[in-house]
Amino acid sequence: MTYRYLPMTEQDRREMLSVLGIESVDELFQDIPEGIRFQGSLAVPKPLSEPALTKHMGRLAQKNASFDQYASFLGAGAYEHYVPSVVNHVISRSEFYTAYTPYQPEISQGELQAIFEFQTMICELTGMEVANSSMYDGPTALAEAAGVASSVSGKKKILVSAAVHPEARHILAIQAKGLGLEVIEIPCREGITDLERLQAASDSDTAGVIVQSPNFYGNIEDLSLIEPIAHQHKGIFIVSANPVSLGLLKPPGEFGADIVVGDAQPFGIQVQFGGPHCGFFAVTRKLMRKVPGRIVGQTVDEEDVRGFVLTLQAREQHIRREKATSNICSNQALNALAAAVHMTALGKEGLQKLARLNFSKAHYAQEQLSRLPGVEPLFEQPFFNEFAVKLSKPVSEVNKALIKQRIIGGYDLGRDDEALIGSTLLAVTEMRTKEEIDELVAELEGLL
Repeated sequence: MTYRYLPMTEQDRREMLSVLGIESVDELFQDIPEGIRFQGSLAVPKPLSEPALTKHMGRLAQKNASFDQYASFLGAGAYEHYVPSVVNHVISRSEFYTAYTPYQPEISQGELQAIFEFQTMICELTGMEVANSSMYDGPTALAEAAGVASSVSGKKKILVSAAVHPEARHILAIQAKGLGLEVIEIPCREGITDLERLQAASDSDTAGVIVQSPNFYGNIEDLSLIEPIAHQHKGIFIVSANPVSLGLLKPPGEFGADIVVGDAQPFGIQVQFGGPHCGFFAVTRKLMRKVPGRIVGQTVDEEDVRGFVLTLQAREQHIRREKATSNICSNQALNALAAAVHMTALGKEGLQKLARLNFSKAHYAQEQLSRLPGVEPLFEQPFFNEFAVKLSKPVSEVNKALIKQRIIGGYDLGRDDEALIGSTLLAVTEMRTKEEIDELVAELEGLL
């Protein structure tokens, strides 16, 4: 066939027109007034045969700056990590790859168990008691957490740190309109949440406090100082976390967090142009019935055989809309499975080693760059695998020069904050070698 997905022949077309009793396809549209019909041809390229189309798409793909050929120092919410081959092997199996929401537990035990394992690992990572069976992504999970805080407390004011990812704050602002929430941003001081401003804004109307650690700038927030402020008026303490960092840092649950959210993308999910991702949402036991989405539970049947079922399905699909905790209805189980397989492949010691590699390589890069004229660390804070520096030349100009040397530069912080124009956010994961880091330093030395 010339067109693989359009196998209709001219004979097929004539037979269909004959059955319909018409002479041409144009007759199908004769009831549409002539004056509102589109005249002429659409300004789109003519169709290509499959061989020609394959070549054309291949040439377009070669224009992309792929991680196979470029060293990437771009993070800001989507990170290049090594994905073990076992991940794709498992998620490519047809019983997982084609599965949808496992409404029928009797034929979905494999998928349900996989989700259950994902939930269990997220609980162990975050130090929480209950986790749901994945959400769209980290920003969505954060916005849903604000809704839970309001529902539990009966209050409408949400305090969110300006050091939370700007895209997550944008999603929160949009969702807050529908929920009738008042969102107040707490400014930063030296790259972390301004605790004095947070304390001043917290009052009896505060439903919840949201912080991110490591935050958008890569800096580690002092959760032990934020927790009492969040709880002083019986508000909900919400922490967004990078799951890889939890292989090295004390989990938010041990700091008294009520809800821990984040994005599981660093585990087994390729960056792939920014999505799809897999959000996680973990809570204390007392908030279990307020969790959005659904939870997979473990039980036994009448013969005492272990089994898994969907439970606490508080979505508007399952219960009355006004009683639902969320309208999140899609199924991210495949990405949750990828994350679970990756975490299983790593194990406890592997995750700790991965976190240390991210930490040590990022600090090596920052130390080397800080020695260059024209490069100045933006903050003096403990950080994980991302850090911000101020450059003596525009970030866009520097990034254009770096791409010519097959290096993907950092995130231009001036895009989100005019006060940070000229500053870039660099991410260094375990994928970056010492040679690649040294090459970045050498190129910047020449550029600046």
